[in-house]
Amino acid sequence: MGYGKWIGGALGWVLGGGPIGGLMGFALGAMFDDNSLAATKGPKAQRAQGYRHHTTPGDFAASLLVLSAAVMKADAKHMRSELDFIRNFYRQQFGEAAAAQHMELLKELLKKDIPLKEVCNQIRYNMEHPARLQLLHYLFALAKADGNIDRQEVGMIEQIAGYMGVSSADYGSIRAMFYKDPKAAYAILEVEENASEEEIKKSFRRMAKKYHPDRVRGLGEAHEKAASEKFIRVQEAYEQVKKERGIK
Repeated sequence: MGYGKWIGGALGWVLGGGPIGGLMGFALGAMFDDNSLAATKGPKAQRAQGYRHHTTPGDFAASLLVLSAAVMKADAKHMRSELDFIRNFYRQQFGEAAAAQHMELLKELLKKDIPLKEVCNQIRYNMEHPARLQLLHYLFALAKADGNIDRQEVGMIEQIAGYMGVSSADYGSIRAMFYKDPKAAYAILEVEENASEEEIKKSFRRMAKKYHPDRVRGLGEAHEKAASEKFIRVQEAYEQVKKERGIK
């Protein structure tokens, strides 16, 4: 299958216009000229339709590619570990050939200024909340690929979370999964350290439901597996708090 046909078939709402379509069109246009990709070559104004479009695996992958470029540009360093992390994600999701193609697209996106607010607004409107949380989880994993999360990268991810409409509590929960901190378990569960036993149990049930892998089932098996990492961290945090507090 030709590259143009593959990328066109893999994406849904992304190719409907907006800044992500424009950025993908720029990256593709820099690689080759293909009239079949004309729909992606200009950022088209997005119409308010009053509903969210279904997010396909391709939509998620394209959004992640653009946001990954923004995070990598935050500290002006393109680490080999970060490139390897991204390549492995796309290899698991789409296979070796598609992973190589996505890496070529990433190289072009790294040369382009990312209109972050506009990109995140498009994601906020079109992408379901569980998928947006999964995006944040991937971005933190990307930032930590070299073993250390840079301050500029954290600032960029926090900005992305805000623009995507992710609450500060949800952002803090996911962020805490990547830091060794005595208070991390409480942050993951989105409760205060002085929370009652009933509040902790109630929050655990809510967080377990929020981060359950089934919430991203439509994005594919690879995403379910990745989402299970968040689910496990919630369970581990709950067990830690129970042990510290003597909760049965």
